[in-house]
This record gives sequence, structure tokens and C-alpha cells, in this order.
Amino acid sequence: MTEPLLDVENLRTYFSTEEGVVRAVDGISFELKPGERRGVVGESGSGKSVTAMSIMRLIEPPAGEIVTGTIDYRGDNLLTLDEDDMQSIRGGKIAMIFQDPMTALNPVYTIGDQLTETIVLHQKVSKKDARGIAIKALEDVQIPNAPARLDDYPHQFSGGMRQRVMIAMGLSCNPDLLIADEPTTALDVTTQAQIMDLMFKLSEERGTAVLLITHDLGVVAGFCDTIQVMYAGGIVEYGTVDDVYHNPQHPYTWGLLASMTRLDEDQQARLHSIPGAPPSVIDLPVGCRFRPRCEFAIDICGRVLPAIHPIGEGVQQVACHRAEELDLKNIDIATDDPSAGIVDDTTSDQVADSEVQEAVEVADGAADISGEVTA
Repeated sequence: MTEPLLDVENLRTYFSTEEGVVRAVDGISFELKPGERRGVVGESGSGKSVTAMSIMRLIEPPAGEIVTGTIDYRGDNLLTLDEDDMQSIRGGKIAMIFQDPMTALNPVYTIGDQLTETIVLHQKVSKKDARGIAIKALEDVQIPNAPARLDDYPHQFSGGMRQRVMIAMGLSCNPDLLIADEPTTALDVTTQAQIMDLMFKLSEERGTAVLLITHDLGVVAGFCDTIQVMYAGGIVEYGTVDDVYHNPQHPYTWGLLASMTRLDEDQQARLHSIPGAPPSVIDLPVGCRFRPRCEFAIDICGRVLPAIHPIGEGVQQVACHRAEELDLKNIDIATDDPSAGIVDDTTSDQVADSEVQEAVEVADGAADISGEVTA
């Protein structure tokens, strides 16, 4: 069995504000294997970017703080490293492409200055050698006339070209893991396709693992091996792209997929929408955080936060009390009839009672996110 490249356990990242404590990431656990391409999806505010920033140790106290958890990279807990050791990993072993390249790149330094600084720091080479590596990095991301463009400033590049520069910077030191936080935001569709094709090609050639944060489920379908769906600071579903897309187990995942247009269906049909809005992560609802918006909610959903658990014979996992009971893939979205996907509604009360007892008995650790019970 392949050892995980990254192992995140029970990660909680909170921010202190005047209104209260923002539980941006609240008890998530996941593993990422070498070379794996993982998609992280969810609405704005679900904790996707904060997860990435936590991995990179870019959460600045006192406003933000990683309260609990471990982030193991090749056996080393990143949260216990001093800043010098972390700096050798950040950018060298784990690199990140930020959402907006115009704000991520320094406008008063040339592209060459910014690329060579990273290369000199992590590869311990001379500035002359670093310049040669930087030119090769720009050529790898298909920027024409790379030697001359190295002396240009960020404002002299188009949006797509700036994003290519960010990819070149991220991959210039051959990292084990590349975190891409919405790398195609604000780009036109053609440029988006080019950027994703480029990232896929480089990931395949170099064996680089990718954690892709995006709102675009179509991009995930074409690029990623696995997907994790986040909602209100937690992971509600995980699995291979094929499993999750063809057989979603969580009502939130089902709602996201149902809201997409499909070429094989009636183009005049009204798209499904998820009612309501995500909850405030300052004042999260008791029980399942998706319950106020879920058309399949029952009594237990308002009392106990479900733990994420395996379902089926593959690697798929879900955090839903009714996952074994519902058959979401066969629900007629056009009628929005919740009863259409219930395999055996007569067992709801028994399932609820047993799950309450199980949640009360859950031991400490990553699973303790399921133990929130109220009278």
C-alpha cells in the first residue's frame, strides 16, 4: 500500500472576530497519495482556501489560528516545524498557485527576479544558473520568447500569461505537491482549457500531486482522480470522480451535480437549485450543518453531526445519516420528489435511534466531530 504524501488529521482552523469565532475549517481529515490529483469543491465559505493556507502554514495569528490537528508531510508534522524548516518545504516541496496572479506577483519586480529568487532559495544554485532554470520553466508553460519575457513586469502579461507564470513558479523547484487555488478564475473559457491541459501534462510528466480548489465541477471531472466535497468547514463526501459523479451519496453533492447543465438532457428544463444559503460559520446549526437546506432531513439530522464514514465497496466516504437509505442517483430531479430516492423509509426511526447511540459512544480523535448531541 502506497504511503500517503500528505496526511491531514482533525484539522481545525479558527479566526477571532468581533462577531465571534469563525470556525472556517472544523475537524477535517484526509490523505493525498503521491501523484494523485484531488479536486476540492464547495460553495464560497466552505473552507477550501483556508485548508490550503493551513497546509502552507500561512495562517497568521492572532487573527487566525490552527487550533488542533496534524498535517503530516512524508512523516513530518508541518505544524511542529520551526519557520526555517517550514520555509524549506514551502515553495520547494509544497508549492501553491494563488487565486489572483496579479496580486500574487509583485508589480515592482520583473518576472525573472521573482522566479530566480525562489529557485536560488530552494535549489541552492547561482543566480546565473537560476536564470537558466527560470527560462526553462517559462518554456515549459509555453510562454513564447522566454529569455526576453523574463525581464518584463507582471503588468506586461495578459491574465492567462500571468497564470502561466504562477504555474512556472510553482513547478520550477519540482515540488511533490502543487496546491492550485482556483487557478482559472477570471480567465476566458479557451484560456481555462489551455491552463488545465498544461497542468495535467506537467503533473503527468513529473508525477506531481495536485490539490485543485475550484467551483467548476466540469474541470474536476476532466482533471482529477478523486474529489472531496466541503460544506461549512467540513468534508461531507469523498471518493473517486467516477464514483461521486455517477453515484453521489450526500444530498449536498447531489444538489451541486443537479445544478449543472448537461448536454444529454432537455436544454429547456429548469435547473435544480439548492434552497437557502450556507450557514454562518460563526453560528453553526446543531446537528448536520446541511440540515436547514436538506429536503431529506429527519429528526436525528437536527441533533447529531454525522461522522464521515465509508460507504459501498470502494473508497467512497460520506457524512450523512441517511446515506445507506437513500438512492440519490435515481431521484427524478425534474419532480424534486424526496420520496423517490428512499430505499426503505420504514427503517428511519430504527436507523436514527442506533446512530444516536453510536454517536454518543464515539471515541476521541478525528471521529469526534460526530459527537455533538443535544437534548
